[in-house]
Amino acid sequence: MDPIDVANSKGLSEFIQEYLPSSEEWSLWVHPANKTQYKIALEAAQGLSVADFEACFHLIEFTSADDYKKSQNGWKPGSKKREMKLLDLKYLLIKNDRDAVEGFMSFMPTYEDDYPVIYCYEIHLSSALQGTGLGTTLMQLLRTCAARIPGTEKLMLTCFTSNQRGIKFYEKMGFVKDEFSPPPKVLRNGTQIESEYIILSKAVSSMHKDNT
Repeated sequence: MDPIDVANSKGLSEFIQEYLPSSEEWSLWVHPANKTQYKIALEAAQGLSVADFEACFHLIEFTSADDYKKSQNGWKPGSKKREMKLLDLKYLLIKNDRDAVEGFMSFMPTYEDDYPVIYCYEIHLSSALQGTGLGTTLMQLLRTCAARIPGTEKLMLTCFTSNQRGIKFYEKMGFVKDEFSPPPKVLRNGTQIESEYIILSKAVSSMHKDNT
């Protein structure tokens, strides 16, 4: 079978065993400033509770609704909720001691422009968790996943060009503009208008070099 199909057919425990470090290494995260402990758990999109799903949606709304509103397509809650329930989408949920979601990352092993990739759909953190290093921890888990699924060529994600903070974070992690990122639009007078979003990627081969 195709390695991407195999990965998507795995149950959660099998997926962790095959493609992620032992959950003991990442299931508990401690805030570096106030030492608060947070739980991290892997869930399938179809298995999210109503409360967890709504919490994830509200995080997207909190961190990114303004960027969506400024875009050509606008902010469409119904469309975003449908995307959040894609069949093979997986979530890493970050929960506080009250079992409330304060952050998450969603991703999917898939094909993009005929390349086998891990696509990071969303990564959103509450204000209290931003700038703590948690985003880096989540992306490192995704790197491990990409390196362990045979044949995976790169990590990919989409980011609004208006989200300069996000772009700088991904560039610091070694991501570069992907070859399939939309080019600037050239007007008749020669003026170039940048696309509303950029596609960033990092080759799995470079991840191996990072670990040497």
